[in-house]
Amino acid sequence: MRLTDRQKLILTIIIHEHIQTAQPVGSKTLVQKYNLNMSSATVRNEMATLTDYGLLRQPYTSAGRVPTEEGYRFFVGNLVQKSALPTTTRRTIAHQFYQSRQDVEQWLRLAASVLANQSQAASLVTAPHAEKAIFKHLELIATRGRQVLMVLVLMGGEIRQQFIALGEPVPQERLSEIATQISNLCVRCNADMISRLRGQMDPLGQDILDILLTEMALIEEAATGEIYLDGMMNVLNEPEFAESDEARQALHILEKRSLLENLLASTVMNADVGGIQVLIGGEGTWEELRSCSVVLARYGDPNSLTGSVGVLGPIRMPYDRTISTVRFVANVLSDLVTETLAT
Repeated sequence: MRLTDRQKLILTIIIHEHIQTAQPVGSKTLVQKYNLNMSSATVRNEMATLTDYGLLRQPYTSAGRVPTEEGYRFFVGNLVQKSALPTTTRRTIAHQFYQSRQDVEQWLRLAASVLANQSQAASLVTAPHAEKAIFKHLELIATRGRQVLMVLVLMGGEIRQQFIALGEPVPQERLSEIATQISNLCVRCNADMISRLRGQMDPLGQDILDILLTEMALIEEAATGEIYLDGMMNVLNEPEFAESDEARQALHILEKRSLLENLLASTVMNADVGGIQVLIGGEGTWEELRSCSVVLARYGDPNSLTGSVGVLGPIRMPYDRTISTVRFVANVLSDLVTETLAT
């Protein structure tokens, strides 16, 4: 679609004004508030043309115009400025991450908090996750009777804990001995490599290796690592969701892991690291998101560990700031993963 420079200007201003006010925008408002060097009649004619193009709509007779989903798509694809966050904001965010440099869980909670606060929307962050689980360390802790707590640590910092039941009670000294043996034997091994090492263990060690291999297989089947959410009330407080179930339907996709994994798998999981994906109104596929937009990015090291960061909010979200925030946080997490976790 080819728009004139004047039409692009009017569309951009209408979208910015509607994002701020959530109200239809009239020609008189545009001319007076933005000091446009054109008459109200000229603006009305251009607004009518943009409406014919399907980029604007008129909610009711004599009202101003609001952007359509197509209008937002054109805006995001052609008119959004690739601006960076203000220097002070970037420094503040970077310093917060620097202070939690060795704590992966704190990185992820901080990333979710930063995204929610900067965008005033709901945020999601998934933990860095490898396609292949690589063993790093094992701990076995005696609890009661035959029950043992198994703590599995993978390269990249992913940790899984589960209670396992052995054939008979085993003293802690023996459990620690087996855990140390497995840790020394299997470090930096994937599941296939570990399965070939079973013959080097005694029967109890082989049983624990079998449980460990089952857990590693489950980890590899998962599409994402642990999911961190923040800012849910930001979405519920938006005026278009004040007395509507639409926001709750959208938030449901964040709270239900299978739906979220499907969303990420079809949008960002195979995208380039640092690349931005924008879904507007569910793009005709995600019915739960028909009143929302989602901005997503993939972070990490594509050869080792990757995760996703994103923001969900109303369609009239401030795309320029939201996109720049998601991109910046994704880049910070990519640097941390590359420097600290990647193998």
